[in-house]
Amino acid sequence: MTSLSSTAVQLPIASRIDGLRSEGAFEVLASARALERKGRHILHLEIGEPDFPTAPHIVEAGVRALQNGETKYGPAGGILELRIAIAAHLVSHGINAAPDDIVVTPGSKPILLYAALALLENGDEALIPDPSYPIYDSAVRFAGARPVTYRLDASNGFAPDVDAIAAAITSRTRVLFLNTPQNPTGGVIDEGGLAALAQLAEANDLIVIVDEIYRPFNYGAPPVPSLLTLPGMRERCILVDGFSKAYAMTGWRLGYGLLPTPLASRFALLALNDHACVPAFVQRAGIAALTGTQEPLNTMINEFAARRALVAGRLAAIPGVSITAPAGAFYAFPDVSAATNAAGITSAQLASKLLHEYGVALLPGTAFGAAGEGYLRLSFATGRADLDKALTLVDECFRSLAS
Repeated sequence: MTSLSSTAVQLPIASRIDGLRSEGAFEVLASARALERKGRHILHLEIGEPDFPTAPHIVEAGVRALQNGETKYGPAGGILELRIAIAAHLVSHGINAAPDDIVVTPGSKPILLYAALALLENGDEALIPDPSYPIYDSAVRFAGARPVTYRLDASNGFAPDVDAIAAAITSRTRVLFLNTPQNPTGGVIDEGGLAALAQLAEANDLIVIVDEIYRPFNYGAPPVPSLLTLPGMRERCILVDGFSKAYAMTGWRLGYGLLPTPLASRFALLALNDHACVPAFVQRAGIAALTGTQEPLNTMINEFAARRALVAGRLAAIPGVSITAPAGAFYAFPDVSAATNAAGITSAQLASKLLHEYGVALLPGTAFGAAGEGYLRLSFATGRADLDKALTLVDECFRSLAS
């Protein structure tokens, strides 16, 4: 019998792969799971995943579709019934939407990647927030373009500073990423900021990628309209949204993009080349989510609002921590720089200490960009009992640093 050679093969890996970034949340989750396999008890505040189950009527719709034999290939851009339901949902929020301008994908990440691939050439620039969801940077680099950051600052509630964005625009700028409510900070742009941003985009002929995955999670103020509702913006915006957060469907993998009409067929072609189609039974569940009762979503929003108050109050009482309750999403983003500076450690070292010594999994702000140094991100999409235990341990950790 011929034996296989053990000589290592030098694979010719393309340089574009080097530009891809991982997600800190999944890295910390993997580390936490490894500790759990060794018998440790870990409190999970690292992952942005609602602890609520997918609502029964949504599950039943998916199961019914499976039982009805909906297990075949479907249209690359999504089944018409779901695109109609998505369009109606967006129209109810004041957004001009037609089914033919919607492309359904397995989660919202593909829309971010398709946008970068479709709009950016080598050497182009894209403006992204710092701190921000790391996939923005990753998608831009993968497309061969250069991410240019605009800083989000706690002094104005982490809302985008339109003047700072304007100062970062060059002749190479093609795309602007906007995420509101924002991950990781919970910042929300106000109507005045939206209007100024719209004027800036038009004046500089920018396409705006608008990530509204956290749109339902808005606390303490009337919801701010979507940028796409402003005159002239529907034609120059790509809306990114999905079902993972609002409907507790993270594992179902269902998202979508609302696109300027000239881009819709091109995104459908990208989808065809990428994943062929989203499973029909998953899409049937999405229809049920949008057209069925919204009571599970309302219940979750009310619970997250209560958790937000709990987390912000408990964190504010910890020495070395400064925090303003987030305006949206379901993350707290406390400033811990007083504690880390006094202890001579980074936020990443503090997060590691909390995980390995105290059993609390959360993220350093630098998982979302350089401007996140001196911050931590805590997800309050987990139950109050675990939040209470975790915050007690966080308090113990900070007091040990001070001593």
